[in-house]
Amino acid sequence: MTSAIRRVLAKAGPFIGLALVVVLFAIPAETRAHFLSYPNVRIILTQTVIVSIAALGMTLVIVSGAIDLSVGSTVALTSVVAALAVQQGFGAPAAAAAALGTGALVGLLNGSAVAGLRMPSFIITLGMLGIGRGAAKWLARDMTVDYESSPINSWMTAADPSGHALPAGVWVAAALAAATALVLRNTVFGRHVFALGSNEAAARLCGVPVARLKVLVFTLAGLSFGLSGLFQLSRLRMGDPTVAIGLELDVIAAVIIGGASLSGGSGSVLGSMIGALIMSVLRNGSQQMGWPNYFQEIIIGLVIIAAVFLDRLRRGARA
Repeated sequence: MTSAIRRVLAKAGPFIGLALVVVLFAIPAETRAHFLSYPNVRIILTQTVIVSIAALGMTLVIVSGAIDLSVGSTVALTSVVAALAVQQGFGAPAAAAAALGTGALVGLLNGSAVAGLRMPSFIITLGMLGIGRGAAKWLARDMTVDYESSPINSWMTAADPSGHALPAGVWVAAALAAATALVLRNTVFGRHVFALGSNEAAARLCGVPVARLKVLVFTLAGLSFGLSGLFQLSRLRMGDPTVAIGLELDVIAAVIIGGASLSGGSGSVLGSMIGALIMSVLRNGSQQMGWPNYFQEIIIGLVIIAAVFLDRLRRGARA
């Protein structure tokens, strides 16, 4: 019976979790009328964009057996870089390229340090968390970076707020999720990432270029964090070096809830997207219930603990 429960959790855990969270906020009288309405669903999907795109990169990192704690700092840094580019008169394509390039550079530095110095990714990215945040504050002169207007501002809003169209960011996140799932499950690169996370020594003996693969995985993750920073800028309409503090907890929790193992070697893009949706539903429902911020943080912390516990159950089922 226990093994059957573990198998169900391994396969359908994220979907069960999403259903439970939706029911939790759909039943109370305070939220019943509005929570499942289309306007609120659209808000939830829009709020999911930043976490879900960052979760795509984190999925690669965790499946490879590593961790990246620099997500929030990278999002803040890349949003500030893009805002400065717009402020200096550059167009949206140039600002987007600056954000993506900065994110990829941060990831390249992380991956090179992890592979070259052979230090734990936890330590390297913890250091980058401070470096990225400090760099963002330095570039922004410790204040927000304002600009007049940019096409970037419309990427997280629908053209007709009262209509049914979803913002561009939602479609970008969905398209990237589909592409990442295809790459992870149907290419040599994807198989190498799973092999690296399952057993690095065995992967090396099988001819997998371990060092180069680590650098590539972290670079792609940094690229996804840069894109999240771009959509963060679109949402706030200014560069804020203090934004996204603690975002790494939401992103890691989303990936673990989605079925990835902190030990590496397992995970799915669909699961990570469901995990990101769960985090957004939790925050949206908590706000509608009028729960204070500190209570929301307690709930998120409990969810992270529950996610790690579920990870142990899944590993027991695989064993």
